[in-house]
Amino acid sequence: MAVKWIGGHSSSILCLNVNSEGLVASGAERGELTLWDGGGTPAGHLQLPKADDVTSVVFSPQRPTRLYTSHGETISLLDVRSLKEPVEHFHVNEEEINCLSVNENDSFLAAADDSGAIKVMDLENKKVRRSLSHSNICSSVVFRPQRPQSLVSCGLDMQVMLWNLQKVRPLWTTNLQECETEENSPQSTGQFFNPPLAHSLSVASCGNIFGCGAQDGKIRIFRVSGVKFEGELEFQGHSLGVSQVLFMPEAYWLLTGGNDGKVLLWDISSDIGKQQKSPTKSLQRKKAQALASTRKDGKLHKVASSEHARVLPKLTIEHGEKVNWISCAEIKGSKRVLVADQSSSVSVYPLPEP
Repeated sequence: MAVKWIGGHSSSILCLNVNSEGLVASGAERGELTLWDGGGTPAGHLQLPKADDVTSVVFSPQRPTRLYTSHGETISLLDVRSLKEPVEHFHVNEEEINCLSVNENDSFLAAADDSGAIKVMDLENKKVRRSLSHSNICSSVVFRPQRPQSLVSCGLDMQVMLWNLQKVRPLWTTNLQECETEENSPQSTGQFFNPPLAHSLSVASCGNIFGCGAQDGKIRIFRVSGVKFEGELEFQGHSLGVSQVLFMPEAYWLLTGGNDGKVLLWDISSDIGKQQKSPTKSLQRKKAQALASTRKDGKLHKVASSEHARVLPKLTIEHGEKVNWISCAEIKGSKRVLVADQSSSVSVYPLPEP
C-alpha cells in the first residue's frame, strides 16, 4: 500500500525531484511549489507568479540548496533554505517549458519547450550557449552523466536525438515511427492509431545507456557509442503510453510509469550486459540479430518477438491513476519510489533491495 504525502498542494502534481540530502521538491498546477522532508511533512511552500503550471523541478547536482523550476516560459532559481521570492528569473524560451536538466558540473541548464526548442544556458554567464530544436513539442531533455557537454532529447515528432554542445546539429537521430512501420507484425498495425510519440528519457549512471518511454506503451533502451546510438533492447510493459522512465542509481534498474496507472520496476542488467560480455551469442540472440535491421541511418534495430517476451518487470505497482512523474528517494535507510498523479498528494511505495 502507498503512503500518501498530503497537505502540500491543492492541485494536480506535475513533477518531482529529490536532492542529495533527501529533500523532495514537487511542482503542481497553478504555480504551486512545495518542499517535503523525508518523512513526508511539508517543509516549505511557494506560490510562483502568474500561477503558471510548474512543469519541471531540478536540484543542482553540485549545490543541493539550489532548485531550478519551470513555470510557463520562465525558469526560476530558488534557494531552498529561504523559500521566498526566486533568486533569479530566466526568460530564454518562447513557449511553455516541459523539462529542465542541469549537467553534473552545474555549468549548463537545458530547457525543452512546446515549440520544440531546447535552450541550453551557460549558468556562469547567464547566457544561452546553444539553441537546439525538434520539429514538434520537445517533451524531455537530459544531460548524460560523466559527459557534461552531451545530452539526449525526445519529442512528439517521434525523434530521439543525441547532441554535443560543440555543435548546433544533432550528432545522431532515430525516428521511432520509421522503425515501427517497417515491421510487418500484428502489433505494428496498431501503430497507425497509437504512434510512438516520445514522452520521457532517462540516462543510466554509466552515461552510455539510456531509456525512452513512448505513447505506444513500449520502452526502448539505447546504447551510445561515440557520436551515435543504437537500439539495445525493446519491450512492452504498459497497455497505454509510457509517461515516465527513470534509471535508478543501481546499474540498469529502471522505473517506468504509464497512463495505464501502473509503475513497473525492471532489472535489465543481464540483458544490457549480454551483447558485451558474451562473445558467443546464444541461438536466441542470433535469431534476433537475423531479424534486426542492419541499416546505419540511425533507425532503431528491430528486435525479435521472442526478445520482447523475456523482459519481465521485477515489480508491478498497481497505482491506479495516470502517472505524471516518478522519482526515487532513500527514506529511513530504504529505497522508495515517489509517484505524482492527477491528485494533489504524493504516493510513496517501498522498493526491493538490489
